[in-house]
Amino acid sequence: MSAVQGLSAFPITPSGPDGRVDVAALRRIVAPLADAGVDSIGLLGSTGSYPYLTRGERRRALDAALDAAGGRVPILVGVGALRTDEALRLAEDARAAGAAAGLLAPVSYTPLTEGEVFEHFAAVARAGLPLCIYDNPSTTHFAFTPELVGRVARLDGVVALKSLAPPPEAMAAHLGALRAAGPAGLSIGYSVDWHAADALLAGADAWYGVAAGLFPARCLAILRAARAGDAAEARRLDAAMRPLWDLFKAHSSLRVAYAAAEALGICSAEPPRPLLPLPRALRDRVAEVVRGLGPA
Repeated sequence: MSAVQGLSAFPITPSGPDGRVDVAALRRIVAPLADAGVDSIGLLGSTGSYPYLTRGERRRALDAALDAAGGRVPILVGVGALRTDEALRLAEDARAAGAAAGLLAPVSYTPLTEGEVFEHFAAVARAGLPLCIYDNPSTTHFAFTPELVGRVARLDGVVALKSLAPPPEAMAAHLGALRAAGPAGLSIGYSVDWHAADALLAGADAWYGVAAGLFPARCLAILRAARAGDAAEARRLDAAMRPLWDLFKAHSSLRVAYAAAEALGICSAEPPRPLLPLPRALRDRVAEVVRGLGPA
Protein backbone atom coordinates (compact mmCIF):
# COMPACT_ATOMS: atom_id res chain seq x y z
CA MET A 1 0.00 0.00 0.00
CA SER A 2 1.57 3.27 -1.08
CA ALA A 3 -0.70 5.53 0.98
CA VAL A 4 -4.06 5.80 2.68
CA GLN A 5 -6.66 7.94 0.93
CA GLY A 6 -10.34 8.78 1.34
CA LEU A 7 -12.61 7.30 3.97
CA SER A 8 -11.26 4.74 6.42
CA ALA A 9 -14.05 3.16 8.49
CA PHE A 10 -13.22 2.18 12.08
CA PRO A 11 -15.65 -0.44 13.45
CA ILE A 12 -16.00 -1.93 16.91
CA THR A 13 -14.69 -5.44 17.59
CA PRO A 14 -17.51 -7.40 19.27
CA SER A 15 -16.26 -9.88 21.84
CA GLY A 16 -17.50 -11.81 24.82
CA PRO A 17 -16.72 -11.25 28.51
CA ASP A 18 -13.75 -13.63 28.13
CA GLY A 19 -12.19 -11.46 25.43
CA ARG A 20 -12.94 -13.90 22.63
CA VAL A 21 -13.86 -12.10 19.41
CA ASP A 22 -17.31 -12.82 17.99
CA VAL A 23 -16.10 -13.40 14.45
CA ALA A 24 -19.59 -13.93 13.03
CA ALA A 25 -20.69 -10.53 14.34
CA LEU A 26 -17.47 -8.93 13.10
CA ARG A 27 -18.11 -10.27 9.61
CA ARG A 28 -21.61 -8.75 9.74
CA ILE A 29 -20.01 -5.40 10.57
CA VAL A 30 -17.23 -5.49 7.99
CA ALA A 31 -19.08 -6.81 4.93
CA PRO A 32 -21.49 -3.82 4.63
CA LEU A 33 -18.55 -1.41 4.87
CA ALA A 34 -16.91 -3.11 1.90
CA ASP A 35 -20.26 -3.16 0.09
CA ALA A 36 -20.67 0.59 0.67
CA GLY A 37 -17.34 1.32 -0.99
CA VAL A 38 -15.28 2.80 1.84
CA ASP A 39 -11.66 3.29 0.83
CA SER A 40 -10.26 1.22 3.70
CA ILE A 41 -11.27 -0.37 6.98
CA GLY A 42 -9.35 0.48 10.16
CA LEU A 43 -9.62 -2.74 12.11
CA LEU A 44 -8.50 -2.89 15.74
CA GLY A 45 -8.14 0.83 16.16
CA SER A 46 -9.13 2.54 19.39
CA THR A 47 -12.80 1.94 18.58
CA GLY A 48 -11.81 -1.66 17.87
CA SER A 49 -10.43 -2.06 21.41
CA TYR A 50 -7.06 -3.43 20.29
CA PRO A 51 -5.29 -3.09 23.69
CA TYR A 52 -7.88 -5.39 25.30
CA LEU A 53 -7.28 -8.33 22.95
CA THR A 54 -4.61 -11.01 22.98
CA ARG A 55 -2.34 -11.60 20.02
CA GLY A 56 -4.35 -14.70 19.08
CA GLU A 57 -7.67 -12.86 19.20
CA ARG A 58 -6.30 -10.03 17.12
CA ARG A 59 -5.29 -12.54 14.46
CA ARG A 60 -8.74 -14.18 14.57
CA ALA A 61 -10.34 -10.75 14.13
CA LEU A 62 -8.06 -9.89 11.22
CA ASP A 63 -8.66 -13.19 9.45
CA ALA A 64 -12.43 -12.75 9.82
CA ALA A 65 -12.33 -9.16 8.54
CA LEU A 66 -10.18 -10.06 5.56
CA ASP A 67 -12.57 -12.87 4.72
CA ALA A 68 -15.62 -10.60 5.01
CA ALA A 69 -14.00 -7.86 2.92
CA GLY A 70 -13.13 -10.41 0.25
CA GLY A 71 -10.37 -8.29 -1.25
CA ARG A 72 -12.77 -5.46 -2.08
CA VAL A 73 -11.21 -2.98 0.33
CA PRO A 74 -7.82 -2.74 2.07
CA ILE A 75 -7.70 -3.61 5.75
CA LEU A 76 -5.53 -1.49 8.02
CA VAL A 77 -5.01 -3.16 11.39
CA GLY A 78 -3.84 -1.98 14.78
CA VAL A 79 -0.44 -3.39 15.75
CA GLY A 80 0.19 -1.25 18.82
CA ALA A 81 1.44 -2.88 22.02
CA LEU A 82 3.29 -1.90 25.18
CA ARG A 83 6.43 -3.79 24.19
CA THR A 84 8.31 -3.23 20.95
CA ASP A 85 8.90 -6.96 20.45
CA GLU A 86 5.17 -7.64 20.77
CA ALA A 87 4.29 -4.86 18.32
CA LEU A 88 6.83 -6.33 15.91
CA ARG A 89 5.21 -9.77 16.20
CA LEU A 90 1.78 -8.25 15.62
CA ALA A 91 3.08 -6.50 12.51
CA GLU A 92 4.54 -9.79 11.27
CA ASP A 93 1.18 -11.48 11.88
CA ALA A 94 -0.64 -8.73 10.00
CA ARG A 95 1.71 -8.92 7.04
CA ALA A 96 1.41 -12.71 6.88
CA ALA A 97 -2.39 -12.53 7.01
CA GLY A 98 -2.60 -10.01 4.17
CA ALA A 99 -3.32 -6.68 5.87
CA ALA A 100 -2.58 -3.65 3.72
CA ALA A 101 -0.96 -1.65 6.52
CA GLY A 102 -0.51 -1.46 10.27
CA LEU A 103 -1.83 1.25 12.55
CA LEU A 104 0.99 1.81 15.05
CA ALA A 105 0.30 3.82 18.18
CA PRO A 106 3.03 4.44 20.77
CA VAL A 107 1.23 2.63 23.58
CA SER A 108 2.84 3.23 26.96
CA TYR A 109 2.54 2.92 30.71
CA THR A 110 5.70 4.85 31.50
CA PRO A 111 5.59 8.05 29.41
CA LEU A 112 7.75 7.78 26.30
CA THR A 113 10.33 10.20 24.99
CA GLU A 114 10.50 11.21 21.34
CA GLY A 115 13.68 9.17 20.95
CA GLU A 116 11.98 6.08 22.33
CA VAL A 117 9.02 6.50 19.99
CA PHE A 118 11.31 6.88 16.99
CA GLU A 119 13.24 3.72 17.86
CA HIS A 120 9.95 1.87 18.44
CA PHE A 121 8.72 2.73 14.96
CA ALA A 122 12.09 1.92 13.40
CA ALA A 123 12.02 -1.55 14.97
CA VAL A 124 8.42 -2.36 14.01
CA ALA A 125 8.96 -1.10 10.46
CA ARG A 126 11.47 -3.91 9.99
CA ALA A 127 8.53 -6.34 9.80
CA GLY A 128 7.99 -5.12 6.25
CA LEU A 129 4.37 -4.08 6.83
CA PRO A 130 3.50 -0.54 5.63
CA LEU A 131 2.79 1.59 8.69
CA CYS A 132 0.45 4.43 9.54
CA ILE A 133 1.55 6.67 12.41
CA TYR A 134 -1.37 6.53 14.85
CA ASP A 135 -1.36 9.76 16.87
CA ASN A 136 -4.02 9.53 19.57
CA PRO A 137 -2.73 11.24 22.71
CA SER A 138 -6.05 10.89 24.53
CA THR A 139 -5.37 7.14 24.79
CA THR A 140 -1.58 6.85 24.55
CA HIS A 141 -0.69 10.04 26.46
CA PHE A 142 1.94 10.81 23.85
CA ALA A 143 1.53 13.57 21.26
CA PHE A 144 3.56 13.71 18.06
CA THR A 145 5.17 17.01 17.14
CA PRO A 146 5.40 17.85 13.44
CA GLU A 147 9.16 17.40 13.72
CA LEU A 148 8.81 13.86 15.07
CA VAL A 149 6.23 13.05 12.38
CA GLY A 150 8.80 14.15 9.82
CA ARG A 151 11.51 11.90 11.29
CA VAL A 152 9.30 8.84 11.65
CA ALA A 153 7.69 9.32 8.24
CA ARG A 154 11.10 9.09 6.60
CA LEU A 155 11.56 5.52 7.83
CA ASP A 156 11.18 2.92 5.11
CA GLY A 157 7.59 1.68 5.01
CA VAL A 158 5.90 4.52 6.90
CA VAL A 159 3.23 5.73 4.49
CA ALA A 160 0.59 7.65 6.42
CA LEU A 161 -0.31 9.68 9.48
CA LYS A 162 -3.57 9.53 11.40
CA SER A 163 -3.80 12.70 13.49
CA LEU A 164 -6.43 14.25 15.71
CA ALA A 165 -8.23 17.02 13.85
CA PRO A 166 -7.95 20.42 15.54
CA PRO A 167 -10.82 22.94 15.60
CA PRO A 168 -11.67 24.42 12.19
CA GLU A 169 -9.89 27.71 12.83
CA ALA A 170 -6.61 25.86 13.43
CA MET A 171 -7.00 23.28 10.67
CA ALA A 172 -5.10 24.97 7.84
CA ALA A 173 -2.09 25.80 10.03
CA HIS A 174 -2.02 22.30 11.54
CA LEU A 175 -2.13 20.60 8.16
CA GLY A 176 0.42 23.02 6.74
CA ALA A 177 2.88 22.29 9.54
CA LEU A 178 2.56 18.55 8.98
CA ARG A 179 2.97 18.92 5.20
CA ALA A 180 6.10 21.01 5.74
CA ALA A 181 7.60 18.52 8.20
CA GLY A 182 6.78 15.29 6.39
CA PRO A 183 8.21 13.88 3.18
CA ALA A 184 6.45 14.33 -0.14
CA GLY A 185 3.81 11.66 -0.62
CA LEU A 186 3.02 11.15 3.08
CA SER A 187 -0.74 10.68 3.43
CA ILE A 188 -2.06 12.96 6.18
CA GLY A 189 -5.47 12.10 7.53
CA TYR A 190 -7.56 13.00 10.53
CA SER A 191 -9.84 11.47 13.13
CA VAL A 192 -12.33 13.41 15.34
CA ASP A 193 -15.47 12.96 13.28
CA TRP A 194 -17.06 16.32 14.09
CA HIS A 195 -14.08 18.16 12.55
CA ALA A 196 -13.64 15.82 9.58
CA ALA A 197 -15.56 17.90 7.04
CA ASP A 198 -13.34 20.90 7.71
CA ALA A 199 -10.22 18.73 7.57
CA LEU A 200 -11.21 17.36 4.18
CA LEU A 201 -12.09 20.81 2.86
CA ALA A 202 -8.66 21.99 3.99
CA GLY A 203 -7.04 19.29 1.88
CA ALA A 204 -6.52 16.32 4.19
CA ASP A 205 -5.90 13.07 2.36
CA ALA A 206 -8.03 10.82 4.57
CA TRP A 207 -10.78 10.70 7.17
CA TYR A 208 -10.39 7.99 9.81
CA GLY A 209 -13.97 7.76 11.00
CA VAL A 210 -15.76 6.02 13.85
CA ALA A 211 -19.10 7.01 12.31
CA ALA A 212 -17.99 5.45 9.03
CA GLY A 213 -18.03 2.08 10.78
CA LEU A 214 -21.76 2.60 11.35
CA PHE A 215 -22.95 5.00 8.64
CA PRO A 216 -20.59 4.52 5.69
CA ALA A 217 -22.94 5.97 3.07
CA ARG A 218 -23.49 9.18 5.03
CA CYS A 219 -19.77 9.60 5.64
CA LEU A 220 -18.94 8.89 2.01
CA ALA A 221 -21.38 11.62 0.98
CA ILE A 222 -19.51 14.13 3.18
CA LEU A 223 -16.19 13.00 1.73
CA ARG A 224 -17.40 13.29 -1.87
CA ALA A 225 -18.87 16.75 -1.34
CA ALA A 226 -15.61 17.94 0.19
CA ARG A 227 -13.57 16.34 -2.60
CA ALA A 228 -15.76 18.18 -5.14
CA GLY A 229 -15.07 21.46 -3.35
CA ASP A 230 -18.73 21.87 -2.38
CA ALA A 231 -18.19 23.27 1.10
CA ALA A 232 -21.85 24.17 1.60
CA GLU A 233 -23.01 20.62 0.87
CA ALA A 234 -20.25 19.03 2.96
CA ARG A 235 -21.20 21.22 5.91
CA ARG A 236 -24.91 20.59 5.40
CA LEU A 237 -24.34 16.83 5.50
CA ASP A 238 -22.05 17.23 8.49
CA ALA A 239 -24.67 19.28 10.34
CA ALA A 240 -27.18 16.46 9.89
CA MET A 241 -24.79 14.24 11.87
CA ARG A 242 -24.51 16.71 14.73
CA PRO A 243 -26.75 14.75 17.14
CA LEU A 244 -24.33 11.83 16.81
CA TRP A 245 -21.29 14.11 17.15
CA ASP A 246 -22.78 15.52 20.37
CA LEU A 247 -23.13 12.01 21.79
CA PHE A 248 -19.55 11.17 20.78
CA LYS A 249 -18.24 14.27 22.52
CA ALA A 250 -20.26 13.75 25.69
CA HIS A 251 -19.92 9.99 26.19
CA SER A 252 -16.94 8.85 24.05
CA SER A 253 -17.28 7.57 20.52
CA LEU A 254 -16.35 4.02 21.57
CA ARG A 255 -19.18 3.64 24.08
CA VAL A 256 -21.66 5.31 21.73
CA ALA A 257 -20.55 3.07 18.83
CA TYR A 258 -21.44 -0.04 20.82
CA ALA A 259 -24.88 1.35 21.64
CA ALA A 260 -25.41 2.44 18.04
CA ALA A 261 -24.43 -0.99 16.67
CA GLU A 262 -27.08 -2.52 18.90
CA ALA A 263 -29.68 0.08 17.89
CA LEU A 264 -28.93 -0.57 14.22
CA GLY A 265 -29.40 -4.30 14.74
CA ILE A 266 -25.81 -5.02 13.66
CA CYS A 267 -24.83 -6.86 16.82
CA SER A 268 -25.38 -6.88 20.56
CA ALA A 269 -22.08 -6.56 22.36
CA GLU A 270 -20.60 -4.70 25.30
CA PRO A 271 -17.30 -2.82 25.52
CA PRO A 272 -14.45 -4.80 27.09
CA ARG A 273 -14.32 -4.56 30.87
CA PRO A 274 -13.57 -2.49 32.82
CA LEU A 275 -15.42 -0.28 30.31
CA LEU A 276 -19.14 -0.39 30.92
CA PRO A 277 -22.05 0.04 28.51
CA LEU A 278 -23.86 3.34 28.55
CA PRO A 279 -26.75 3.51 31.06
CA ARG A 280 -30.12 2.48 29.65
CA ALA A 281 -31.40 6.06 29.35
CA LEU A 282 -28.39 7.02 27.25
CA ARG A 283 -28.66 3.90 25.11
CA ASP A 284 -32.27 4.90 24.44
CA ARG A 285 -31.04 8.34 23.40
CA VAL A 286 -28.49 6.77 21.05
CA ALA A 287 -31.24 4.64 19.53
CA GLU A 288 -33.38 7.75 19.04
CA VAL A 289 -30.53 9.53 17.23
CA VAL A 290 -29.82 6.47 15.08
CA ARG A 291 -33.47 6.29 14.04
CA GLY A 292 -33.37 9.96 13.17
CA LEU A 293 -30.34 9.47 10.93
CA GLY A 294 -32.08 6.75 8.96
CA PRO A 295 -30.32 4.11 6.85
CA ALA A 296 -26.61 3.61 7.50
